[in-house]
Amino acid sequence: MSRIDSPQHAPHPIVYLVLILPFGALTGYLSVALAYSLAQSGMSVARVGLLIALYLMPQTWKFLWAPVVDTTLNRKSWYVIGATLSALGAVALAVFSEHAGDLAVLCAFVLVASVATTFLAMSVESLMAYDTPDAQRGRAAGWFQAGNLGGTGLGGGAALWLSQQVPVAWVTGAALGACVELCCLALFFVAEPRHVPRVRGIGRKLIDVVQDIWQVARSRSGYLALLVVFLPLGTGAASNLWSAVADDWRASAQTVALVNGVIGGLASALGCVVGGYLCDRLNRKFAYVAYGFIQALCVVAMALCPHTQVAYVEFTLIYAFVNGLCYAGFSAVTLEAMGLGAAATKYNLFASLSNMPIAYLTALEGWAHTQWGTNGFLYFEAAMAAAGIVVFSAVTALSARAIVPLSADTL
Repeated sequence: MSRIDSPQHAPHPIVYLVLILPFGALTGYLSVALAYSLAQSGMSVARVGLLIALYLMPQTWKFLWAPVVDTTLNRKSWYVIGATLSALGAVALAVFSEHAGDLAVLCAFVLVASVATTFLAMSVESLMAYDTPDAQRGRAAGWFQAGNLGGTGLGGGAALWLSQQVPVAWVTGAALGACVELCCLALFFVAEPRHVPRVRGIGRKLIDVVQDIWQVARSRSGYLALLVVFLPLGTGAASNLWSAVADDWRASAQTVALVNGVIGGLASALGCVVGGYLCDRLNRKFAYVAYGFIQALCVVAMALCPHTQVAYVEFTLIYAFVNGLCYAGFSAVTLEAMGLGAAATKYNLFASLSNMPIAYLTALEGWAHTQWGTNGFLYFEAAMAAAGIVVFSAVTALSARAIVPLSADTL
């Protein structure tokens, strides 16, 4: 497993916000601006949903091709490739969105754009792992996730606004593509990791990647980190249902769009930055668990308070801020546990595990709402978070006891 010394002059972590912005912006463009324009062009909601699901599919399995970034070319080259393909994908999607009947063509470009963003994100994650001292991994994680979540809200909102002002579809795509390419300029502020001379074949490198992952998984710090991101804790799953349950708080469509769009994205971005800085001052796994506990308290308070539009705005924005804390906590825990080596592969293994509870909790909370009403899904999320805290605490305590005899024998 290759190692390099910690950088003596690490860049300000805001550079990672800029580098990951295209990833969030493309997600927001598809789910907000493009979805709206396609619906206005006559495409059914079911087909729009299919396109969004198709875009998300590669994000779930991206760890399978992450070794490509770890074993070929270099991180900056993969970023430029990913950014260029993402920009072209945005333009193509904008152009073909004027023809809502060309579903097969749209599906092809959606997949290309999604896969392109995975390579872009992998390169940023690897650069961040190598170019950030251990003491600053929390704040780097915070700025990184601020670009992700904030970019989703801002990218979707700005693209929708532009599409309404200039009703020529390719202009919006071209503007987004240009912004994506401009983010490549931030590469000048980060250093390309030094590589071990490439005297071995690709097969040997892939074996090294697998061994690197195993070293992380078998260490106590590694498996505790894998466990805590897999538990139903700090998932932010309720945010996926805010629009669907808005009527329970008598929130208008304009209110829902506002608090779950740009304002919500800014609240999440602020939470990411704050959460990242706190992670550098606390035990990072403890911070992640604490953020999940605060999120559980938030949904309980939302259930107990009067269900009014004002309460909806207040609690969804608080929840968005806390969700930012949780996302920063996730990245900080991951960066701390995974070390260097096959950084892109390891980060995306953690990311894939963390996406699983988001997916199943969203489905279960929808079921809980049907079974137990408005407050049911909120209490359900809090109960699952409490269960996650109990499980993590128990495993932490048991693993600590298991170390004691070994330590005594070695003295």
